[in-house]
Amino acid sequence: MKKILILLYISIGIQIAKSQEIYANEVFNFNENSIQKVFTENARIRSEPSLKSKILDSLQTNENVKISKKETALKIGERIANWYLVSFFKENRKVKGYIWGGNLAIGHTKKNGFDFLFGIPKTEEKKDKKQVPYAYTTNIGAVKMMKNKHRIDEQFFETGTGEALVFSELKIEPNNQLTNIDFVLRATTSGEACGIPTYDQYFLVAQNKMIPLPKLTSVADAGYFSHIESFIFPLQKGGKTNAILLKTIDEETDENTQKTKSKKSVVKYTWNGNSIKKI
Repeated sequence: MKKILILLYISIGIQIAKSQEIYANEVFNFNENSIQKVFTENARIRSEPSLKSKILDSLQTNENVKISKKETALKIGERIANWYLVSFFKENRKVKGYIWGGNLAIGHTKKNGFDFLFGIPKTEEKKDKKQVPYAYTTNIGAVKMMKNKHRIDEQFFETGTGEALVFSELKIEPNNQLTNIDFVLRATTSGEACGIPTYDQYFLVAQNKMIPLPKLTSVADAGYFSHIESFIFPLQKGGKTNAILLKTIDEETDENTQKTKSKKSVVKYTWNGNSIKKI
């Protein structure tokens, strides 16, 4: 009987421990043996997967690390990421240590000799009297424009809570015949559950700068309501020369009658070759 009770206590202890485990936001899950880029400046490399462990070194934005092993997860603000055992070369010697996954880029691409890195560097408390509740916590995303190890430009934008960090993408799109624009860059984060928003932040890339467009937020819930925001660029259907149209579609279905009400609106922004202006 005593052995049975001991085994029961052990089993309960294991179940409690499992229930207390935290899991990383999917965007911070990196595969073993993959090469990843450091996003934050002075990213600390530690002797153990802990904030209390010894700092062995630090790395700068756009440096490469090779993932060797995934360790326990750590939550900082609204971000949850695993620690990773990584290796890298510094002054012709191989260094090993642990880096927190929130310090790594969740997307990167190259164009015209520049590196573009997408990361989630921090969580902030915000207040907006136009919404309820007006005080809220949000993750802050950022895209950095790099020339080797030199930061040319950096732009910040909200990416919601950790629930919206299931999928991320940084994608280059054509300039769509916008004057003096080299190309368009889109950074996306989204969740997979109903009611979790998708955020799209577009940038017009011109020479050595990124010009942000209004952030797009789209959300839907089980077919009962949806709010979809999208841009219409000059070359797309319904597009206007040197203008960007922000199209919004709201739909809501009555649970009793199953009838759907739809509302559409369009906001026009003009592009003069240097800046955007809302009309």
